[in-house]
Amino acid sequence: MNYNTKYVVRLTEEERDELQGVLARGKVAAARRMRAQVLLKADAGPEGSGLTDEQIAAALDVAKITVHRVRQAYVEAGLRATIERRPNAGRPPRKLDGAAEARLVAVACSPPPSGQVRWTLRMLADKLVELEVVDTIGKDCVGAALKKTRSSRG
Repeated sequence: MNYNTKYVVRLTEEERDELQGVLARGKVAAARRMRAQVLLKADAGPEGSGLTDEQIAAALDVAKITVHRVRQAYVEAGLRATIERRPNAGRPPRKLDGAAEARLVAVACSPPPSGQVRWTLRMLADKLVELEVVDTIGKDCVGAALKKTRSSRG
């Protein structure tokens, strides 16, 4: 399948110079270097070679879909967004920071509510919400935080 017709790369002189500068630098991330090479080879402007996806993929030893995605990113988002690393979605931020964990341990080491023999994870979670340490928290998060500590609840 040839994707060239939909996403045509036409680099300006400044963009071409910037991409060649990326390649001229000694220490550049491999993915960034590859994207710069793809864009330079895909350039259909007057100074570009305007190679097909298949030719670029064979020359750079990458998949055709990779070449297509680089072309698409350039056309839809521009040069900067194409060659820069995207921020990592990664994990969500921690629910309990150091101060909140300290409050959790303090509550867990305190005497349990009347009528209870010991704190349960659900009661600890409810107590942290009641004390306005966090807005919401689950018993699993409380258990994971307590498991990390070296304190003894007994």
